[in-house]
Amino acid sequence: MDILILGGAGQVGTELQAFPWPEGVRVHAPDRQSLDITDEAAVAAALDARAYAAVINTAAYTAVDRAESEVAAAWRLNALAPAILAAETRRRAIPLIHVSTDYVFDGSGEGFYAPDAPVNPKSVYGASKAAGEMAVRSANPRHVIVRTAWVVSPHRGNFVKTMLRLANERDRLTVVDDQHGCPTSAADLAGALAAIALRLAGDEAAPTGTVHCVNDGATTWCDFARAIVAGAARRGGRSVPVAGIPTAAYPTPARRPANSRLSTQSLTDAFGIAPRGWEAALDDILDRLVGPVRSH
Repeated sequence: MDILILGGAGQVGTELQAFPWPEGVRVHAPDRQSLDITDEAAVAAALDARAYAAVINTAAYTAVDRAESEVAAAWRLNALAPAILAAETRRRAIPLIHVSTDYVFDGSGEGFYAPDAPVNPKSVYGASKAAGEMAVRSANPRHVIVRTAWVVSPHRGNFVKTMLRLANERDRLTVVDDQHGCPTSAADLAGALAAIALRLAGDEAAPTGTVHCVNDGATTWCDFARAIVAGAARRGGRSVPVAGIPTAAYPTPARRPANSRLSTQSLTDAFGIAPRGWEAALDDILDRLVGPVRSH
């Protein structure tokens, strides 16, 4: 069985390639130089090269603030590419698993967002991702859209690595404390994507639609930063105080959702996947980045 992974160089794509796939499953993760997913002819040729059982699209334009000025680039990768992928996979009867984001919501809701909550993006990035979702839904009925948030890992640039670096450089950190969300381990997300892909590849009647996948529990960016610094300190890293600041004190070009907590009940109901807590996932990442917890 052959599975195509797009966005293989990113955090989630890296973990998908490292995932212990069942025997007989071959994953293919062409880089963007060898496959431009905004090129319809190139996508068609790639899908004709092998009888793929599923396609997992983790590729995205994720520079949230830069997207406010690079609108066309964000829409090409986040809306046009999914439209092409959905049309070409449907033509070949291949299920498509597509990763999306909490930024499709405006963040004004209370509690945890369910997948059927109305979308109302407030940034170019969020709008382009919402358009990509719509393209996938309309073009390939055998799809699963997996929304996620606050993705972290030992790979590429992300919040955990940034906080570790800043804790080594500064005596005090200030982090926004009025944005609420759910951290997500790229490895845990990759595991869920793999399970969904294998289910769709092997079962014509597998569930389709939109689900949310984040680690269990919720926090603020500030409390997440405190957990990172404390976890690193237990492993011999530097401990520095982390002070909370309001979003208004840290203006950015793109507007962030104040509440991007996502309910994973849909993921459990459809696929039997119940993500573990974010604290345990963070410990695994810190083990790889800093080292094991030191005994006293």
